[in-house]
Amino acid sequence: MFRLDADRPVEFCDGLRRRDFLHAGSLATLGLTLTDWFGLRALGAPNSDVNCILLMLIGGPSQLDTFDMKPNAPAEIRGPYKPIKTNVPGIEISENFPLTARHADKFSIVRSVYHTAAAVHDTGHQMMQTGRLFQGGVEHPHMGCVLSKLKGPKGDVPAHVLLPRPIGNTGGNMPHGQNAGYLGKMYDPFVLNADPSDPNFKVPDMLPPDYLTALRVDRRRNWREMVDKSVSEFETSADARLLDSTFQQAYTLMSSQKARAAFELHQEPEATREKYGMNRFGQSCLLARRLIEAGVRFVTVNMFETVFDEITWDIHGSKPFSPISCYRDLVGPMFDRAYSSLLAELAERGLLSNTMVVATGEFGRTPKINPAGGRDHWPQCWSLLMGGGPLKGGIVVGSSDEIAAAPKDRPVTPAQVAATVFRGLGMDLQTELPGGQGRPIPLVDRGTEPIRELL
Repeated sequence: MFRLDADRPVEFCDGLRRRDFLHAGSLATLGLTLTDWFGLRALGAPNSDVNCILLMLIGGPSQLDTFDMKPNAPAEIRGPYKPIKTNVPGIEISENFPLTARHADKFSIVRSVYHTAAAVHDTGHQMMQTGRLFQGGVEHPHMGCVLSKLKGPKGDVPAHVLLPRPIGNTGGNMPHGQNAGYLGKMYDPFVLNADPSDPNFKVPDMLPPDYLTALRVDRRRNWREMVDKSVSEFETSADARLLDSTFQQAYTLMSSQKARAAFELHQEPEATREKYGMNRFGQSCLLARRLIEAGVRFVTVNMFETVFDEITWDIHGSKPFSPISCYRDLVGPMFDRAYSSLLAELAERGLLSNTMVVATGEFGRTPKINPAGGRDHWPQCWSLLMGGGPLKGGIVVGSSDEIAAAPKDRPVTPAQVAATVFRGLGMDLQTELPGGQGRPIPLVDRGTEPIRELL
């Protein structure tokens, strides 16, 4: 993030002053990433036009209570829920997802995901969104940011949008892998930073040009004083050069009817909005569908922002965490409605054939229920859902042992999940990215293969 600390006004070649751009309500966006997002440049012609929606199920869903149930295990292992049949013979999932069960032909379950890093949320977030663990001060880019770098945006909309807000505190005080890392701020996602289920929801900093005339005089005066005080220093910074090179594209986003319309959820029928669920996650999934329709290449949806003092997938069983009953009473139905509606509408609108949908947590949960009646962190084995685009639906990849404690066969790493997404997006896994100090870094580590059963 950069600061606007300058001393004199600056005029662009079209006669619009930089301060006028700030008057348009975009100071916050400039400080966030608009000047970064729209400096995107594709590095070559893409060999496919596949999109991706990544649903980050913050907190780490329990494999035993969702998509890898063990009904014949002892009660302290199998938990309180029963499996139900899906529309694919032989595949069963938790009774907490009856709507999702009707769409099992549209996704596949990978039941043998694992990692060997620390059992903390932050490391899982890093690996599941970048394919790598952050080490030695190196922050690897989110998969959507890599797509932004290699293919750039389509039209006026950003290449990568993150909804509704970035992941916040999950206890580790480490990066979560949701920005562009060593690729630079230019490729950070457009972050909504708003709750789309709020009745007063509007997209921050995406205001029509005529908003200029409606600004209050005192705000105009205060912003002018601030900008005029500091432009001389700002002009010499790299951020200023970035602003000059990307200003027009940033302003295009503000003034683009198509870009603004993509975020206008009130255009959706009330019945459709209710089908997804009138909550933050449900409306974010509906917004993700609209953004894909508008040309956004990659949408990341965080189901939750923290695991503290909020009902989430993080079912330790006691406060400030969640009870296992929330899978039945709140979290399960919330996911079930939004995910099933997203799959159904993408399919109905002809978008599922070129849009991958990945739903994953950062790890699984302990096989044995703890004394508080919940389950603790368990990165040794968990399940995730992948489908859409070139990915096959209606199959199960891998299996876990009799208590879902470890992969029984076909173990899958986060790096392989990332490789599958990259390959599904039409990328050559040998492509090298410009790392720090000019050191080339491949999309995935050498020898990492995608999940072939899905492709």
